[in-house]
Amino acid sequence: MGNLVGSWRFKEPSTVEECDSTWGSDSESDEPATEDDSGISDSLSPAESERAAGHSGDAALQLTDSPESAPKMKRSFYAARDLYKYRHSYPNYRKSRQPNEYRNLRFYMNKIPLVPDGIYVEEILSKWRGDYDKLEHNHTYIQWLFPLREQGLNFYAHELTQDEIKEFQSTREAKRRFLAAYSMMLDFYGVKLLDKSGNVARAPNWQERFQHLNESHHNYLRITRILKSLGELGYEAFKAPLVRLFLEESLCSGTLPNMQHSVLEYFVYTIRLPATRRRLLRFARKHYRPAHAFLWGPPPKKGAGGGVGAGSSGIRAPAPTPEQHRRVEESAGAASSRINVSSHDAIMCQDLVGGGIKGFPDLGSYEVGVQGPLMLASGRRERSEYS
Repeated sequence: MGNLVGSWRFKEPSTVEECDSTWGSDSESDEPATEDDSGISDSLSPAESERAAGHSGDAALQLTDSPESAPKMKRSFYAARDLYKYRHSYPNYRKSRQPNEYRNLRFYMNKIPLVPDGIYVEEILSKWRGDYDKLEHNHTYIQWLFPLREQGLNFYAHELTQDEIKEFQSTREAKRRFLAAYSMMLDFYGVKLLDKSGNVARAPNWQERFQHLNESHHNYLRITRILKSLGELGYEAFKAPLVRLFLEESLCSGTLPNMQHSVLEYFVYTIRLPATRRRLLRFARKHYRPAHAFLWGPPPKKGAGGGVGAGSSGIRAPAPTPEQHRRVEESAGAASSRINVSSHDAIMCQDLVGGGIKGFPDLGSYEVGVQGPLMLASGRRERSEYS
């Protein structure tokens, strides 16, 4: 019996609907305007409204406004499954038989260089900021700067482990450098980090950088990885402000039209709280054109016309949860090594492998060094809240 339990694996979802619990507990009245756990709002500022009015219908890859003539579009099951696994902490993840060397933490402590380039994190943070050619064309550093519990396309980089994550989150120096790396990449994309809550805005160089980002699709893969890594290392709250900014720029301002699909299909679904995803998707639905082609919910209300529309992907995945299944597996002592490769990496394999921050006077040599209270932003969270 022990062998049967030990070899049992959580049955992974087989449809987009099973992967997406965003609308499973939806209620129009369960999210009052005053209750905003993500720091975002569905309303636009006057300036944003003016920009939106001038760019309605400008987004690239827009479909025709006629439902009859519009080509049929579907959500990607591979993307949905990849992000389902991430949000549920990789339910079929197996602990490696290899000793935990904490290589990601040691890299961030400046004790070992990234492989294969042989560069230390201190050199990257102090010399690469603003070197946009290097950040664009080097394809090995991103897996080291933003580690995950899944294998990327730089096989020299090591996957995070749960023990390493706990150690990383308690190491002040590593967290300071991690946030400096985040700020460096935001600058590369034309965005600046404003404060210890993760709020962001356009950087002074936004026009040049947005023009580049709009045509540099492999950077969308990088942004997905960055968002995932923020959540793994304790900065879940930093995701929603960045995703909201990209929604505004791609849907309202027309500055990043080519990013539309990636924001909705990938970036939003890195966020673990369903309520936060719902807020972002409600905002997106208001500004998406053509409206009938919006694929990301909410599902039609019961009794409202019968058929399943374009926004119907949103049924809660069946219980029991992956966390419960993992506990069964761990108690049975089933341990085997496994490489988890993100399907987003596979789909978008083009990727091989300034001002300071408000409230932080000690910016140091990086111009982005983050000190003090920012390290405390990664508060504990109840995993039961995520789905």
